Amino acid sequence: MAKTPFVTVDWLKARLDAPDIVVLDASWYLPVQGRDAAADYAAGHVPGAIRFDIDAMSDENSPLPHMLPRPEVFASRMRTLGIGDGVQIVVYDGMGLFSAPRVRWMLMAFGVRDVAILEGGLTAWVAAGGPLEEGEGHPRARRHFTARLDHGVVADANDVARVLETGSAQVVDARSGPRFRGEEAEPRPGVRPGHMPGARNVHYSALQSDGRLKDPDALRAVFAQNGVDIERPVVTTCGSGVTAAIVALALETLGHPPRALYDGSWSEWGSDAARPVATGPA
Repeated sequence: MAKTPFVTVDWLKARLDAPDIVVLDASWYLPVQGRDAAADYAAGHVPGAIRFDIDAMSDENSPLPHMLPRPEVFASRMRTLGIGDGVQIVVYDGMGLFSAPRVRWMLMAFGVRDVAILEGGLTAWVAAGGPLEEGEGHPRARRHFTARLDHGVVADANDVARVLETGSAQVVDARSGPRFRGEEAEPRPGVRPGHMPGARNVHYSALQSDGRLKDPDALRAVFAQNGVDIERPVVTTCGSGVTAAIVALALETLGHPPRALYDGSWSEWGSDAARPVATGPA
């Protein structure tokens, strides 16, 4: 597997039939994007790709969206999909680079190390003449999967409050500027507008171009322009823990992986009246 977080379309084409390669369609969309991930998968996916439903693979007992499940639950669901230990996993999504980083982060948090993102996603695959397979797909036979959660890469609300108070790490919010500044209502009921006092704002879209991460110099410039020192520790956050993984991925490609990702993100912080909220620019 490549040492970068990405593999190319040509790389995957050459290895698509390899028995130790597992491809995951990690597509997930916001309601405002007006797309149905399950329908899109059935209409056409990379041949042999298994649909990885973020919501179905998350903690269904949590009132918060997309929270990591217990390790034993995640392991059981991975076994049901036929994904076992020791395979090389490639994830992609239908937007190029949106939800695939979250799935890669989830897998790595549970101990998977051989996992990469298809550069450019399904769009790049189709543009390069890659074949598509229709239908619901068929998971492989059950295989043993071991899940060991690395608690160090997962931040909770108390962790975020602590780093904001002590300045031991920077908190970088991937939401849009209007949401960060509190100029737009939050899409989830009961969640206050605004941001964590002291957080910095780097909208995930500013890190991308045509469904791919920008080049390293451009990424450095975006972080610097938004007051983020990539040499210092970072905790990433967003609305519900999905696009925070895009910021984390950008930092990783620059050789400065973040300290942690705040899993509850603004869905948790903004709905807790005991947590302080700021509005306006950082």
